[in-house]
Amino acid sequence: MSQENENLETSQREEVQEEQTETQEVESAEVDPLEEARAEAADYKDKYLRAHADFENAKKRLEKDKMNAVSYANESFAKDILAVLDSFDNALSSIDGVDEENSSEVLEKMKEGVTLTYNQLKKILEKNHIKEIDCGGEFDPEVHQAIMQVESENHEAGDVVQVMQKGYTIKDRVLRPAMVSTCK
Repeated sequence: MSQENENLETSQREEVQEEQTETQEVESAEVDPLEEARAEAADYKDKYLRAHADFENAKKRLEKDKMNAVSYANESFAKDILAVLDSFDNALSSIDGVDEENSSEVLEKMKEGVTLTYNQLKKILEKNHIKEIDCGGEFDPEVHQAIMQVESENHEAGDVVQVMQKGYTIKDRVLRPAMVSTCK
């Protein structure tokens, strides 16, 4: 009996396999190549749309990051300048306590405080690559702006005689030219 059961199971398996093969042949015969191509095109279109949307989102995110970077680029510089502002606040508040008895003492301390604040500001500017333009020697139209000419026995023609307003550079670019008078 066991052999009969095995033969029966084997024949049933063969019948199931034949049915599956016939079903696959019918299904493959029923699939239209045009429909298959349309399904494939729809799949590619969907993938393209998703990739395009991802690209647009990344582009918007980068643009937002760029705008934030530009907007907050001077944050470090501004924080440094606040220390100078605090020093000026302290100087102004110390003036309120001045009377005739201690005026010379307060004046000396004010001079010292202003000098320290000035030096603090110069260090902050140098830290942020802002440097004073050297105005000694010959006039340089790249970094100097002549606002008048004077006669001077101590200088040669074209030399800077006096600095009216200091000039500054930021890295290698002129931020503000120095306003000078030159010798005729």
